[in-house]
Amino acid sequence: MHNKTSHLVYSTDVGRIKQPTTLKSTKTDGIVRIRRETKGRKGKGVTTVSGINLAEAELKILAKLLKQTCSTGGTVKDGVIEIQGDHRQTLKTELEKRGHQVKLAGG
Repeated sequence: MHNKTSHLVYSTDVGRIKQPTTLKSTKTDGIVRIRRETKGRKGKGVTTVSGINLAEAELKILAKLLKQTCSTGGTVKDGVIEIQGDHRQTLKTELEKRGHQVKLAGG
């Protein structure tokens, strides 16, 4: 009998025991939030874009387009797009052109 709350304690099989993975569902309110952050980056500022309800592959494609628009580097971490530098206004206009409701969050 397989119970969803149980986990494997001991096995005689050879190799690593893989735990079942669950997909995180990101619930958003439909508003894309753009903020500038420096915490944990040794004073270097990045612009973070959160609240976009897309799959990971589509989020990476959007991040690539936004990086090209800003002519800078960046990455996608945990469903949040990080763009190097302060590009809040550029990102806001680009995302509004693509049909997203955008808010500038933070200071």
